[in-house]
Amino acid sequence: MAKTQLNVRVDEATAEAARERALQRGVSMNRYIEELVLKDAGEVGQTFVEAASDFMKQYERVFAEEFGLEPGGAQGAATTTDHEGLPGTT
Repeated sequence: MAKTQLNVRVDEATAEAARERALQRGVSMNRYIEELVLKDAGEVGQTFVEAASDFMKQYERVFAEEFGLEPGGAQGAATTTDHEGLPGTT
């Protein structure tokens, strides 16, 4: 995979902390920063999923009424063979 170079400015204490953490983990500074960013991106994704789940729980009754479903159940839900009327289906 191609790599892109980034230049960042941090205070000396932050730079030293990053160096120490990378050394403790036995990875390069580049790898350490890359892992931090990937971890952060994953946490953001997880936060989104949790927020969406909370939203669906909060408005479950509204969706059930709108789409003719029983709250907490799958009655009336489209199955793999019941797609009629859904966007992108024929």
